Amino acid sequence: MTNQYDIEPPPPCTLVIFGATGDLTRRLLMPALRNMRRAGLLPHDFALLGVASRDIGDDGFRDHLRKGMEEFKGGTDGSDIDWFLERTCYVSGKFEDDGTYRAIADRLGKDRNALFYLATPPSEFSVVVEHLGKANLLKETDDHWRRLIIEKPFGHDLPSAIALNKDILKVAREDQIFRIDHYLGKETVQNIMVFRFSNGFVEPLWNRDHIDHVQITVAETVGVEQRGKSYDATGALRDMVPNHLFQLLSLIAMEPPACLGGDALRNEKAKVLDAVQDFRRQNRHQNVVRGQYGAGRVNDKPVVAYCQSPDVPPDSTTETFVAMKLGIDNWRWVGVPFYLRTGKALMRRRTEITIQFKQAPLTLFRGTPIEHLPTNDLTLHIQPEEGVTLRFGVKVPGPAVAIDGVDMKFGYENAFQRMPSTGYETLLYDSMMGDGSLFMRADTIEAGWRVMQPVLDTWKNEGRRELPIYAAGSAGPSEADELIRRDGRRWRSLDGRGDGK
Repeated sequence: MTNQYDIEPPPPCTLVIFGATGDLTRRLLMPALRNMRRAGLLPHDFALLGVASRDIGDDGFRDHLRKGMEEFKGGTDGSDIDWFLERTCYVSGKFEDDGTYRAIADRLGKDRNALFYLATPPSEFSVVVEHLGKANLLKETDDHWRRLIIEKPFGHDLPSAIALNKDILKVAREDQIFRIDHYLGKETVQNIMVFRFSNGFVEPLWNRDHIDHVQITVAETVGVEQRGKSYDATGALRDMVPNHLFQLLSLIAMEPPACLGGDALRNEKAKVLDAVQDFRRQNRHQNVVRGQYGAGRVNDKPVVAYCQSPDVPPDSTTETFVAMKLGIDNWRWVGVPFYLRTGKALMRRRTEITIQFKQAPLTLFRGTPIEHLPTNDLTLHIQPEEGVTLRFGVKVPGPAVAIDGVDMKFGYENAFQRMPSTGYETLLYDSMMGDGSLFMRADTIEAGWRVMQPVLDTWKNEGRRELPIYAAGSAGPSEADELIRRDGRRWRSLDGRGDGK
């Protein structure tokens, strides 16, 4: 296939997927690989080795992949299915069985680049990594590399994250480990860096002198559906905050790195999380709100309450929504509040970052009430659409001076010939090339958990404290509105209207 980006293709390699018969492989990894193939971002000498416990053999696995690729075409016409299947094989075995890894070694051979992808439950991470090390499958030579991709969640609290990092670093170097967060593969997320550091008019305004506050929202319309058992052991905070939301936070707040490659970018992101104010005892309740969705309607479809979902205890106190106020103690951001929120079964699916600038002096507009002046917002839309919106004030036509807000919007879909994307394409390509810039390092993972550990400890000590209930299809609990209203501000509406104050 023609390389549409005029960049170097990866070297020959085998992608080894643990948990290859699972939903992640079918819904996201295979569509991403097909998009990469279409764009010329896979090596011609590419191979796929699936590993799972199901005893289906090579032909059974190929049939499983074929059905999945026909269901999730990934924007292609289906003509490349045979290309993948003829490069695919399968190893059946339990992850704790040494024989499984001997079979993997036999399939790979000694002189083959290999990328091991852990598309498994988090409880299997240490097991797989330990056996990969025991079988010398992560051992590199001068001519061949071995790398490891690990999905989130990376730990469920600070002690478990530290323990997992220790387990992995016993058998692999940090530069072999790629802790993946698919949000960082989205174009708008990567464009945060380009927008900030390639435009001369941005950087002089990107500080406490000009920015009033920042809002980061990750809203989902789906509930837990059939994931009740796993989600109830996790909750919204563990599922989203130390990884997705904190990665977005660090990109918005970091200092300019020396370059965009190597560890320079990750060093600056780690500094941001180290500077986040500690949740001391007196402000944990004041600055963190949680909630759980009750029955309601989303997109005009009925949704049962979380506690009535399959495999969820009827008296569960697991949160499905969390909102918080953070501060960053450095010269650029001191005094600027960052408001973060995420939740399930909300009214709209929306991931965005809004930077609200301080208002201009009102001397010229004494006759215009301040509450009627529009806000100056810069919003980075990440999903479902990707783009950037700038909101500013203009004069309404007519003899009187009346001011209204208008939006100037850039959308990726309209501006560029877009290739289909799942968010994994760039990350898989970078891992094959050995570029860890968009992946999380051990210290960043631990820094994120360190910020949230006092909150987790407080919730644990409170026991079965009653949670605020919000209706499915709403914008979340009223307590979240109060969190930001105390500061004289409002959340940006989930329907996309810029109504912050």
